[in-house]
Amino acid sequence: MDIFEKCYQFTRSEEAIAAGLYPYFNPIREIKGNKVITADGKELIMVGSNNYLGLVDHPKILAAMREAIEKYGSSTCGSRFLNGTLTIHEELEEALANFMEREAALVFSTGYQTNLGIISALVGRRDYIILDNMDHASIIDAARLSFGKIVKFKHNDPEDLERVLKQLPEDAGKLVVVDGVYSMEGDLADLPKLVPIAKKYGARFMVDDAHGMGVFGEGGRGVVEHFGMLQEVDLVMATFSKSFASLGGFVAGDRKVINYIKHFARSLIFSASVTPASVAAARAALEIIINEPERRHRLWEISKYVKKSFEEMGYDTGKTESPIIPVLVGTEDQLFMMWKILREEGIFANPVLPPAVPPDKTLIRTSYTATISDEEIKKVLDAFYKAGKAVGVI
Repeated sequence: MDIFEKCYQFTRSEEAIAAGLYPYFNPIREIKGNKVITADGKELIMVGSNNYLGLVDHPKILAAMREAIEKYGSSTCGSRFLNGTLTIHEELEEALANFMEREAALVFSTGYQTNLGIISALVGRRDYIILDNMDHASIIDAARLSFGKIVKFKHNDPEDLERVLKQLPEDAGKLVVVDGVYSMEGDLADLPKLVPIAKKYGARFMVDDAHGMGVFGEGGRGVVEHFGMLQEVDLVMATFSKSFASLGGFVAGDRKVINYIKHFARSLIFSASVTPASVAAARAALEIIINEPERRHRLWEISKYVKKSFEEMGYDTGKTESPIIPVLVGTEDQLFMMWKILREEGIFANPVLPPAVPPDKTLIRTSYTATISDEEIKKVLDAFYKAGKAVGVI
């Protein structure tokens, strides 16, 4: 059979485009604060971005990027292992380690590559990697890339984690990996209950805090700080593509562990390093996260207000405890119709389908930014009320 046959038989996307119900890969022509201009010239209020602190157009970040380009050029044109380590990479790593109150940190080119590198470097043939069954795709792919055995436990279920760990050999290496904030539903890992169980069975614990970093905790150090467990988990990773308004990722932990990952992570060694502009943006964003806590406070005011407003309309927002506020819809037909109405009303939000969610549990994923105005929030809520009534969700 021709390996391309599956490609020729895949027509679902073309059919959705023809019906005007295709919500993906929509190009954005211009970004103006919390509004975007699409390729067809339509202006939409963005509630689908992970720009939680509203830093993508912050003057300090843009200035830092320009300065880095002038000094280092547009790219390193090489990997960290060879010619691609710049002084600003190491300066950022030192700043991140200090921020996270850990011995060391290591910067990767993307968040996805960060998880690939950490997990595939640490988990060997005789080891076990234990995953929450709602973990991000990058964690799952990283586990597959490793040579270890993958075991899953029920989402956020400490008792099931203990059941799984009990069955594993005592002398085997074990790594438990969870999301700090689950990116579709917005709920938090129950670290106070999960971490002690992992320690009880000699397992190391890693948190992917991509959506928590900069948002949770008194100092913006994420869900781990939120639960007072900065020194209790073994590794924390996060991305620069959310609160840091850049591109890349990092892991923080003990110096010896970070040094090992540095020398064995294939996604670090065999990939070009983070561009100078992205490094400078992340460094500037870190300073803003530290020095402007009012952005976090405003983000939480918005998030709590929107969640309460959705629930008063009659929407089910699930178990979210974060600025990710899902609106549960139901069938795929309802989802696509609701997305279309929202778009017509000037709202950019993200429809989520299986396998990212269970069948008949489709949702519109909304996420909020510290800089969104009260007027924009009102327009978003009015549009959701109209769309929800039209498709029979509320």
